[in-house]
Amino acid sequence: MTRTWILPMLLALCGALVSTGLLPGGSPGGAAAFLLVFVLLAGVNSPLVFPRSTGAPEAKRRSAVDGRPVVFWRPGCAYCVRLRIRLGRDARRLHWVNIWRDPAAAEAVRAANNGNETVPTVVVAGRPHTNPDPEWVREQVSPSA
Repeated sequence: MTRTWILPMLLALCGALVSTGLLPGGSPGGAAAFLLVFVLLAGVNSPLVFPRSTGAPEAKRRSAVDGRPVVFWRPGCAYCVRLRIRLGRDARRLHWVNIWRDPAAAEAVRAANNGNETVPTVVVAGRPHTNPDPEWVREQVSPSA
């Protein structure tokens, strides 16, 4: 669990250090701006941006019932953040699985990607798609009539 918070904590700490270094130079506005940027980066790279993760077996079961895709992701992944942001509200309709919290999920991703833990890996109807276009994923969530 702590592994998922390492990058956000480092970003926040770096922001605090840079901001503190700018204060003696008489630049409180610059210090506040730096701190804000680093805190926003920490937030985007934290698990807080993503819908609540489930385990791989539970996500697979739910997907079989409702037909919605399963997204394997990990904190700190820029492509996962891109997918999450571009999906907007539709992201909550998918089943998200954090591969750093679930060894079975990490194994499923490695099996789909020739031994690599490449994320996001989106499973639609049992077929994995590595780093798909967010618009394509949106179409899988709400297909056109």
